[in-house]
Amino acid sequence: MNETNALQTPLLTIAIPTWNRAAYLAQNLAQLRSEMEEIAPGTVEIVVSDNCSPDHTGDVVQAELRQGAPIRYVRNPENLGWARNFAQAFELASGKYTLLLGDDDLLVDGALKLLLARLRESDYGVVSLRAYGFDEDFRKEYPGGKGRERTFTDSNRFLIAINRHFTLTSSCVINKSLISKVNARQYITTDLASFHLVLRASLAAGRNLYLDKYLLASKRQNSSNYDYTDIFVRQLWGIIDDHVAFGLTPRTVRILERIKLLSYYPFYMLDLRLSRKGDLAKTGQDLAARFGDRFLFRCWLLPIIRWPRPFAIVWGAGTTVIGRALDGQLWRGIVFAWNKFTKRLSRKSRPPSPS
Repeated sequence: MNETNALQTPLLTIAIPTWNRAAYLAQNLAQLRSEMEEIAPGTVEIVVSDNCSPDHTGDVVQAELRQGAPIRYVRNPENLGWARNFAQAFELASGKYTLLLGDDDLLVDGALKLLLARLRESDYGVVSLRAYGFDEDFRKEYPGGKGRERTFTDSNRFLIAINRHFTLTSSCVINKSLISKVNARQYITTDLASFHLVLRASLAAGRNLYLDKYLLASKRQNSSNYDYTDIFVRQLWGIIDDHVAFGLTPRTVRILERIKLLSYYPFYMLDLRLSRKGDLAKTGQDLAARFGDRFLFRCWLLPIIRWPRPFAIVWGAGTTVIGRALDGQLWRGIVFAWNKFTKRLSRKSRPPSPS
């Protein structure tokens, strides 16, 4: 692999694995460069791990280098696959802390300055950034709200608090120095290849921090098709179960299961029924294999899968709203729906283009 413009011992490495998404990467790097204008040189490095992109990714990086962005650019001679590229990006990071940032995700205005201030103040295992989804303009679609900052000395309580997005690598800043002996490629065959790094760093730490305010904009529905229940049922809970050996308590696992059943899975089951995509029978089997004896599964979730479609949609909509409200996510959903509605009105009000 080719590597250019190396830095030494930064406080934070922002490692960006990428493949064939030059336009997203350009927006990402431009936003980071803007965020770094008031930051002391050497504090942050950016690593771009290019998985042999056939587009103009290299030109995007070179343009940012000419603007003075502190980028270490690595281009793989061949496509390693997304998971190995993510692991490589983490391994290349030289900072005490590492943020594996998706090429299409963005730190919002002011997020980097706040994050660095907190990293200087104390020694954390993981710093979690609250994320929101956006479709087109991350500033216009910002949900608002001041949020709060929460420090945890109990790692299990911390993981419960951030469960909504602890599998989103872009939202978790990891203290790499705490897990230097952890194999970054241990779960390379899964679709959650970097999740264990978050678990291990948080469980190894005396303190973790949740910045419970919207600091990360995550591009919606920008991944290839995948088997949802295979990833977020079989793989997710398999990795979680493995970490009971490292300090994750069975009680915490049970609480996480309850939260997912109550406020996370209903939305995706509803989406499955609305879209008419996916294998309902397999979905039910995957969920039953883990949760078959749970009241919430049988009475809260299973009707969305088994009932006739009109009734299932009504039930799914109700459980989704109630679950999101109980989980504190209802306002974000309202903002998302409002943005969708206003964009549709805007499109309808445009004059037709001349033929």
